[in-house]
Amino acid sequence: MGSGERGTSADGNGDAGRGPVFRGVTHLSLDAKGRLAIPARHRDVLVANGTGRLVLTADPSRCLLVYPVEAWEPIQARLMGLSSFNDKIRNLQRLLVGHADDVELDGSGRILVPPALRGYASLDKHVVLVGQGHRFELWGHAQWQAQTAQAIAFEAGALPAELDGFSL
Repeated sequence: MGSGERGTSADGNGDAGRGPVFRGVTHLSLDAKGRLAIPARHRDVLVANGTGRLVLTADPSRCLLVYPVEAWEPIQARLMGLSSFNDKIRNLQRLLVGHADDVELDGSGRILVPPALRGYASLDKHVVLVGQGHRFELWGHAQWQAQTAQAIAFEAGALPAELDGFSL
């Protein structure tokens, strides 16, 4: 289920100053030209809270990250402010900033997913758009199924220390 509305963060503090919050999993299709129709509930929020401009970029998990441009710009600035003398940082800069592509919602509420990014994430006709707070992830259907299976199969003792005491 998706809400495109502002929400509160996990600690209960409002994050209204950070823009819209996106939730939910939506199964969609890319058309023959690589265009993706953004669901109306998200599209309306994107237009109401910004210009309808998005940034798509590669994620190390082999999906695409989809940010409203207003949310992406501070991330890019912070990432590029890090030292490029560190190989791991430089590689992350190359991946995230080097693959970043600006796209805009067209009159039909679609975005064009660039061919290089479609190839990187192995996207074909069937894709999954996953709300992740202030951004989306865009997965190929098969990759999303595998990622979900992996998430379900975790061992309770394997949780990171940051989740100690966390309860749903």
